[in-house]
Amino acid sequence: MAHRGEAVGRLNGKVVFVPFAIPGEVVLVRPRLEKKDYLEAEIVEIRKPSPHRIEGACAGFGRCGGCNWQHIEYGYQLELKRQVVEDQLRRVGKIANPVVKPVLPAVRQWHYRNRGDFSVNKEGYLGFRMRGTHKFVPVQDCRLMHPQINELLSRLQGKCTRSAARKTHNVCLRYGVHTGEWLIQPFLDLPDVPTGQPFYREKLLDHLFVISAASFFQVNTLQAEKLIAVVEEFVRPTGEEVLVDAYAGVGTFAKALAGKVRRVIAVEEAKSAVKDAAVNLEGFANVRYYKAKTEDFLGQMTERVDVVILDPPRAGCFRPALEALVRLAPAKVVYVSCDPATLARDLAFLVENGYTLGEVQPVDMFPQTYHIECVVSIERKHSINGKGLRYFGS
Repeated sequence: MAHRGEAVGRLNGKVVFVPFAIPGEVVLVRPRLEKKDYLEAEIVEIRKPSPHRIEGACAGFGRCGGCNWQHIEYGYQLELKRQVVEDQLRRVGKIANPVVKPVLPAVRQWHYRNRGDFSVNKEGYLGFRMRGTHKFVPVQDCRLMHPQINELLSRLQGKCTRSAARKTHNVCLRYGVHTGEWLIQPFLDLPDVPTGQPFYREKLLDHLFVISAASFFQVNTLQAEKLIAVVEEFVRPTGEEVLVDAYAGVGTFAKALAGKVRRVIAVEEAKSAVKDAAVNLEGFANVRYYKAKTEDFLGQMTERVDVVILDPPRAGCFRPALEALVRLAPAKVVYVSCDPATLARDLAFLVENGYTLGEVQPVDMFPQTYHIECVVSIERKHSINGKGLRYFGS
């Protein structure tokens, strides 16, 4: 299985990517796109199905451009994700024998998304875009969305033609699973549904967060709580650490760990997230929050730090950020990643520059899709000299 969710075969030395296939199957395929080094193909007939193949639960499966693994039983989805992470670490990261733990399963396999982004057709109906095209696919009930989002989706159908005197092309529905609050954008001027809220609030592990319309927040609330717990486990706070929370967003990890370390230094470049974090971290005297690019901020730091949490976007860390991190030489790095390929690339750099890879804990934030979240424990190599323990680079 490739890291973007297609099964992989070979034909005359050329790689063939086949969506909706499963490793081990025998399938008849039709090429749909040919490049110099690879082919993309679609299934015409399944000659020998995998024992892990099941019927997709949703009528729109395979068309709507959303989930792409409904045809794989859930237990095997988890194993495939573990294998993909291990494969990327070996091939891209050149890391021999990585310790990739079994994937932490989701609390809910269905109806877990607290956010839905919908296209709107000219009649004001909400749906998705067909996979690989711009064709509109109407959606009455999405099996991945929280039931409250599906209920509201049905109420909005046919009513989204106008938004503050302009045509509406997209509607975003965000729901606070633990608070019951809504953020619906854009303003829709509907008599029975409040819309256009500037923010909503959600709780994670009893910590309350304000999230603005432009700010990122994890779409799986229950799994986000598991993710925070894994990060804390890998940080192993003693109460004495100076911790840097890089790509800190609305302050999720900073707030969860502020009471368990000596000091938190958080950095984020997105303006809306920084404004939200100022509210979310109010009252925490041991937290300093900065608006800056991570690579610039780490590059200018002179203070010694003990732990750095990295939670970059899908593209991973820019090289200057990793170079600055190596110069700072914290004893411990905890890397939170949503893309195994960029994770492997960044880990390769850290391993080449004085760090050792510890445990890799995948967390299934996105059941029925190929997307994989990982938390990785990384420690600075050390040596013993006449003065005792010394960290390389310190």
